[in-house]
Amino acid sequence: MNEKETKPRRPLWFWLLIGLGVVLLLITLGTPNALSSGNEQEVTYDTFLSALEKGEVAEVELKSGTLYYVLKEEALPEASPTPALNFGFRPVVSTAKKGRTVYAVTAMNDPDLVNRLHEAGVTFSENAGTGNMVLLLLLQYALPILFYVLLFSFIFRRMGKMGAGGGLMNFGKSNARSVEGGQVKTTFQDVAGQDEAKESLQEIVSYLHNPKEYTDIGARMPRGALLIGPPGTGKTLMARAVAGEAGVPFLSISGPEFVELFVGMGASKVRDLFKEAREKAPCIVFIDEIDAIGKKRDGFGGNDEREQTLNQLLSEMDGFEGNSGVVVLAATNRPESLDKALLRPGRFDRRVPVELPDQGGREAILRIHCNRIKTEGPIDLSAIARITPGASGADLANVINEAALCAVRAGRHAVIQKDLEDSVDVALAGKQRKSMVISQHEKEVVAYHEVGHALVAAKQKGASPVHKITIIPRTSGALGFTMQADEDERFLMDKQEAFAKIVTLTGGRAAEALCFDSITTGASNDIEQATSIARAMITRYGMSEAFGMTAFEQMVNPYLGNDTTMNCSQETAARIDREIIELIDRAYQQATAILTENRSKLDEIARVLIERETISGQEFMDILNAPVALPQGEGE
Repeated sequence: MNEKETKPRRPLWFWLLIGLGVVLLLITLGTPNALSSGNEQEVTYDTFLSALEKGEVAEVELKSGTLYYVLKEEALPEASPTPALNFGFRPVVSTAKKGRTVYAVTAMNDPDLVNRLHEAGVTFSENAGTGNMVLLLLLQYALPILFYVLLFSFIFRRMGKMGAGGGLMNFGKSNARSVEGGQVKTTFQDVAGQDEAKESLQEIVSYLHNPKEYTDIGARMPRGALLIGPPGTGKTLMARAVAGEAGVPFLSISGPEFVELFVGMGASKVRDLFKEAREKAPCIVFIDEIDAIGKKRDGFGGNDEREQTLNQLLSEMDGFEGNSGVVVLAATNRPESLDKALLRPGRFDRRVPVELPDQGGREAILRIHCNRIKTEGPIDLSAIARITPGASGADLANVINEAALCAVRAGRHAVIQKDLEDSVDVALAGKQRKSMVISQHEKEVVAYHEVGHALVAAKQKGASPVHKITIIPRTSGALGFTMQADEDERFLMDKQEAFAKIVTLTGGRAAEALCFDSITTGASNDIEQATSIARAMITRYGMSEAFGMTAFEQMVNPYLGNDTTMNCSQETAARIDREIIELIDRAYQQATAILTENRSKLDEIARVLIERETISGQEFMDILNAPVALPQGEGE
C-alpha cells in the first residue's frame, strides 16, 4: 500500500473552513493604494491646502473618501514606475520609495480641488477599490450560496451513509434493528415464570422450523401474535426468545419510530419493513409499543400521519400469504386502546398474556438472575419470592442486582442471604436515610404506629403474617414500615380477608391515638390504601349489603395504574361515600379494641423496636406469645 492510499482524506468541513479563511484574508488585504507603502500620517484639510498652495505637493491619490499625498522633496521622479497590486484591475503607478511619509486627510466637498491640483502640476489619481467591492459582493452573495450548497451536499451524503445503518435521518426507511438467524442467543430457558406464554408461542417456533408439517394438513398459523401484560413482565424478552428458538432473522422496531416529521413517512416505513421481512423470510417481525400507531380510529376519519401508518400496517398484514414464513409479534400494555381491525382474525388473531409471575415463577426468575452473580452460604430464594408479591421480572432482576451492590458496599466478594433481604427493602421503600436524625418522641410515635399494624394483623383471622418491622427512615419518605408475607400464594380474597386488611391499615392510627392521645400525618398512606380497598369492596366486588351484586366502577387501564371510572348517579355516589366511611370507621373501632385489649404487649414490643430499630416476624411473634411479665410482688 503506497503513501497516497494511507493518507487520511480531509473532511468536507475542513475545506469549507480553508476557503472561508482565504476569502476573509483577501477581504482584509483589499486593494492597496499606490501611496500605502510608506509611513502614514494624518493631517487636517487646511494643512493639505497650505502645502498645495506652496507647491510642495508632488502626488495625490483619492481612495474611499481619503486623500493620500506626498511632498516633492520626498518623491523620486527618476525611479521606474512600480505597478501596485490591484487583483487584475487597472494598475496605479506609484513613484514612491520605501520609508517616505504619506499624508492622509479626509476629503472635503471641494469642487475646485481638481483645478487646484492641475494648476499646481500635481500628479493625481483616484483608486475606486473595485477589487474590494467585488470581494464584498462575493462575500455577500456568492459565498453564502456556495456554503449552503456544500453544507447540504455534506448533510445528504451523511444521510445516505446513515441509511445503510438505519440512521434517524433515513427518511422512508424502517430503521428496524436486524439480527440474522442464529445470532439471537436468547431462548426459552432464559425466560421463567411464563410457562403458559411459552406454550402458546411454541407453535410459532415449530411452524418456523417446519412449515410444511402445517401446510400439508391444511392448517394456517396465526399471522400475528400480540403480547399483552404489565410493564416489566418480559414481553420483549419473550419475542427475542421465540427468534432464538426458531433460529430465524429477527427484525425489531418500536411503534413511536414510525412517527415522522414529514407526512407519509410512517406508511413508507411500514412498507419498507415488510419488504425487508419478505426478503429475509422465514423471519420474525417484532413491533414494540404498538399502541403508539395502533390506537382506535375515531368515527370521523382523517388523514393524519398516525392513522395513515395504521392503515398501511393493516394492509401489509392482510397481504401476507399463508406460507410466507413471516410472523409478526407485537407488544403493548394497553390492549384496550388498539383498533378492532388490528385484532381481527387474520392479523393479530392470537393474544398471549404475559402476566405478573406467581410465587413459583418469581422463584424461577430469581434463580436465573442469581446464577449470574457470586453467592455464598445458604441462599433461600423461596423466602425472597414469598415477600415480593406483585413483583415483575424486571423488579426481581433489580432485586438481584441491588443485592450484589449491597455486597460490594459491605466489602464482601459474594452475595449472602441478608443482602437479598436488604435489597427487597430497598426495592419496596428505598435506601436507608442514615443521615436523617429524628427526635426521640417521633421515634416512639413511629414505633407504636408500626407495632400497631403488626399487633392488629397478628390478632385477626385471615390477615397475612408479619415478616419484618422496622423504624429506619427510607429515601421514599417512609419513617418505617411493617412487611407482611403470606405463606402460600393467594389468588382470591374473601370479604373477611378484605376487611382484615382495612383493620390492619387502621391499626397504626389507632395506636397513635391510644398511646399518645394525638394523631399524626404518618397514616396518610394507610388511609389511601384503606379507602381504596373499601371502595373496591362496595363498587366492584359486590361486598356491600346495601348495594349487593351491583358494579358501579370499572377498570379503565388494568395494566397501567389500575385507573377506574364511576358509572352511577350523583345520589348513588353519595350513598357509596357514606358506605365507605362507615366501613372504615367500623374497622378503626375494631383495631382500637384489639390494641386496648393487648396494651401491655403493645408497650413491650414498641420498647424492643425502639431499642433494636428492626425486628423480624419471628422475634415479634416470640414476644407476643411470651407470658406477660408481672410487676415484682404482684400475684403472690
